[in-house]
Amino acid sequence: MTSIDLRATPARLSSADGQFDAKLAARLHWSAAQDDAIEQRVQDILADVRARGDVAVLDYTARFDGVQAESLTALELQAGELAAAFDALPAAQRDALQQAAARIRRYHAWQKQQGGETATYVDEDGTLLGQKVTPLDRVGIYVPGGKAAYPSSVLMNAIPAHVAGVGEIIMVVPTPRGAKNPLVLAAAHVAGVTRAFTIGGAQAVAALAYGTATVPKVDKITGPGNAYVASAKKHVFGQVGIDMIAGPSEILVLADGSTPPDWVAMDLFSQAEHDELAQSILLSPDAAYLDAVQAAINRLLPSMPRAEIIAKSLTNRGALIHTRSMQEACEIANRIAPEHLEVSSREPQRWEPLLKHAGAIFLGAYTSESLGDYCAGPNHVLPTSGTARFSSPLSVYDFQKRSSLIAVSQAGAQKLGHIAQVLAEGEGLHAHAEAARLRVG
Repeated sequence: MTSIDLRATPARLSSADGQFDAKLAARLHWSAAQDDAIEQRVQDILADVRARGDVAVLDYTARFDGVQAESLTALELQAGELAAAFDALPAAQRDALQQAAARIRRYHAWQKQQGGETATYVDEDGTLLGQKVTPLDRVGIYVPGGKAAYPSSVLMNAIPAHVAGVGEIIMVVPTPRGAKNPLVLAAAHVAGVTRAFTIGGAQAVAALAYGTATVPKVDKITGPGNAYVASAKKHVFGQVGIDMIAGPSEILVLADGSTPPDWVAMDLFSQAEHDELAQSILLSPDAAYLDAVQAAINRLLPSMPRAEIIAKSLTNRGALIHTRSMQEACEIANRIAPEHLEVSSREPQRWEPLLKHAGAIFLGAYTSESLGDYCAGPNHVLPTSGTARFSSPLSVYDFQKRSSLIAVSQAGAQKLGHIAQVLAEGEGLHAHAEAARLRVG
């Protein structure tokens, strides 16, 4: 732990300030546009991998990760290696992985039962209508492996795909300087990953999207990554499906002042420690409580191993906002539409009906966002940067697709044929009209 004297100074805002809206908008602003140099580099990498396949992926892996290999086959993790990594873990880590996986699997299995199943009905003229739900054949999951290792990302991406019935799950994970994280490998074993490659960056996204001699082409790519990965996912969309273009991680806490300030300070730290662009915001109608949380931040920060990152995040993008009431705090939260939303109050169920836009809502003082990151059950891959207004968490539905089922009876064709004929003629599509007319007796 570091003992250096660090200070974090999130902005202090008040909803009563006439300039509040402008100040809040400035604090929330984050541009999804990538640096021009990154965009050009990513496009060059994608084109190179598409043209040279394995050779290009090997070149970039050597250049960016410092890993030399004669072939991509040498970088493919064997199933036995995943199982061995799991077996070699301390019992506590094995148990934690298995319990988290069981809870995540149970939740997504429950989610699947609530809808998204093939179903049909027959109307009064005997016509069958419905939907056929089928899993994707093959998906790729990207697991970050640069500044830290994320076995939780393996579980959260692979398990819902497995529950959905996906045939093959291909994992890519960078291993800078060749260091393989045993927890990540073990998580892949627990989650049912089919094949895994120690490659990352834009080149890994390209390999999954286009396919190479060694890496199979997938139908969809999910999972977070750095700016290069996000840019590559954006460029390959259309060739394959993607989950989302993720921005920096976010937490917003609504607090009535009843939760110990240290708890809330640490919850703000839990997002700020991801990187300097992460955002941590506290809304409360209690000004004295905001002061207490600021004091807790100052006291606890020096003991954090990632104190410098936390300090930069809170100072540059954090905010402690005084509101007129909890109701107004809920209104502001809906405007922000955060990735993670904690309702840290005595009566969280009282405020939950007022909250419309958030990736995940954590109710009550004991429900820390970090529990959702690892083991509560619901997925931790969530919409960021206000996209929770129209996007949802990763789920089994992201790994399924729907086909409409239509079986028109002879009686039904008499009714529908006339309708289709009229509309088709109105559009000038005479073959459509004639195809419908021929079936009318």
